[in-house]
Amino acid sequence: MELNNLRPAKGSVKNKAKRIGRGQGSGKGGTATRGHKGAKSRSGYSKKIGFEGGQMPIQRRVPKFGFTNINRKEYAVINLDTIQGLVDNGSIKDVITVDILVENGLVGKNDLVKILGRGDLKAKLEITVHKFTASSKEAIEKAGGKAVTL
Repeated sequence: MELNNLRPAKGSVKNKAKRIGRGQGSGKGGTATRGHKGAKSRSGYSKKIGFEGGQMPIQRRVPKFGFTNINRKEYAVINLDTIQGLVDNGSIKDVITVDILVENGLVGKNDLVKILGRGDLKAKLEITVHKFTASSKEAIEKAGGKAVTL
């Protein structure tokens, strides 16, 4: 190896493109590939999100209506037939908490959980979650279990 054949390591040099805006001699001087005039040719240009070339943007054309309650609580819902299916698989024994539901992939770790009354429950379970419907609570207690609200 000598000074006349030194090279960077293979794969270490990524940029093989011509450097733009470095004078007329480079072949990419002058307008530096930006074209002539207009906003896109200026430094500091950034297009606003939703900009449609001066046309009225769609988010302003479409009428708005309704109301969004900022205090609304979203619940991840689980039906009794889903719980019974887990008991049949052997995934759940006799106590159900939010942590156990997260482990089984039914809800996210930050979700509020609500039990709904679809299906029938045969297993005697103690279920501890954030909310129950009246029909689900009744079905759990009918099966000999306990519905505990967090």
